[in-house]
Amino acid sequence: MIALIVAYAKNRVIGNKGQIPWRIKGEQRRFRELTTGNVVIMGRKSYEEIGHPLPNRFTVVVSNTARFEEENCTTATSLQEAIALAEKLQPGKNIYISGGARLYKEGIALSEKLYITEVETEVEGDTYFPEFNADDYVKTVDERVEGEIPFTYVTYTRKDAR
Repeated sequence: MIALIVAYAKNRVIGNKGQIPWRIKGEQRRFRELTTGNVVIMGRKSYEEIGHPLPNRFTVVVSNTARFEEENCTTATSLQEAIALAEKLQPGKNIYISGGARLYKEGIALSEKLYITEVETEVEGDTYFPEFNADDYVKTVDERVEGEIPFTYVTYTRKDAR
């Protein structure tokens, strides 16, 4: 399965100056649960923000300018190449496209599912999640988490399942 995984604010902001613009206790739990033991594809800037391969998963970094070759981490020059590498090096594993904005834009059309965390706030930012046609999906609300900044885990499953 190829899926996309993202958290965005009400105004669709996903980043500001290379950083996630919020720190919410527990918000990244779903990301960890879904991606552990699988493949994560991310852009160079997203990878550099984290600074290392994610534990217990295989990371493919998409970059034309840098090479990352570490244990459980490799580099591809395009999303298509990243998916092909993931399928070759990690057969049978789920593939999660995890940002940034350019990979999300390309990845929507390739993804069977969109795992979205809707953060109930508006924040300043310079990076946005692209628009997509929600009518192409069945939306499931998986969990709502209350707190200082509430958030909701939702899953969009493509109607024309691949």
